[in-house]
Amino acid sequence: MARRNIFQPPPPPTPEKEADARPRFPNTGAMSGVKSTLRDLSSNAVKEIDPGLIDDDGPRDRLAISDADVAELSESIRLHGQQVPIMVRPVPDAPGRYRIVYGRRRLRALKLAGVPAKALVRSLTDEQAILAQGQENSLRLDPSFIEKAVFVSELADAGYEPTIILDALAIDKPMLSRMTKVARTIPADVIRFVGAAHGVGRRRWEELADAARDHAVDLALLADTLGTALAELPSDDRFARLQAAVTKQVTKAPKSGGHPALSVTAPSGLTIAEVKSTARVVTIRVARDHSPGFTDWMRENAEREILRLYEDWKSANSSD
Repeated sequence: MARRNIFQPPPPPTPEKEADARPRFPNTGAMSGVKSTLRDLSSNAVKEIDPGLIDDDGPRDRLAISDADVAELSESIRLHGQQVPIMVRPVPDAPGRYRIVYGRRRLRALKLAGVPAKALVRSLTDEQAILAQGQENSLRLDPSFIEKAVFVSELADAGYEPTIILDALAIDKPMLSRMTKVARTIPADVIRFVGAAHGVGRRRWEELADAARDHAVDLALLADTLGTALAELPSDDRFARLQAAVTKQVTKAPKSGGHPALSVTAPSGLTIAEVKSTARVVTIRVARDHSPGFTDWMRENAEREILRLYEDWKSANSSD
């Protein structure tokens, strides 16, 4: 089935289905304004603008746009013209200049081709621009999980309200939380090293983030070590190699790193506690069946005793 052209007004809904239809993007105030804007796309609304007057900034919805991809599109534009307009909005404090809303790849191709950009000019707020960008990309592109996660993180860092982010990507709060966790756990350089990885879904990215966090894996160092060998591999393969390296490091860690469990034995020979350490935590286990009275005392006095040990450590390691 052909994809609907979002640059034309949608057909009127049939009466029997209108009440049951659930819109992909909610009718919030900002989204309603964007929908009205996208419906108002008559031929008179498309203008030709010098690409040099269009600023390419704001949150990115793609991890990378390759030079080869841009060159191919630029050649197509030279031969057949620009088939789909980009959308821009005026820069309030710079008359005559515009800011891209969506169509960054097309804009780069137009600059390379040296031809004017066919653009829809809309006076949108920041929120409306983000919603328009999210809707257009969801309809025209197929962004990967990690591209969406990075986009979500950038929007949050830029101060956009969660409701705007949810509407822009048509996601729910649990998915927003998962995307944010992955994008903030895995370093940006590592994400760029892997790339879009369209064949890698949410679960595998979450597993990578969890493994790195729980076992204190330095993903940036690991990616840097693998970089030369994996540079020519497809994005999905780079992720797979990185994940395999993390799994290998995590699996080897108990054998080659950390400390063996320490048993604390009373003068009578009774084992009263066991101390275990990992890269992240130290755990003290007291056997309740041997000394139940002691375990109760430990629970009641743990805070005081731990603070005393901490002060002793500070005193022993303080510099004169």
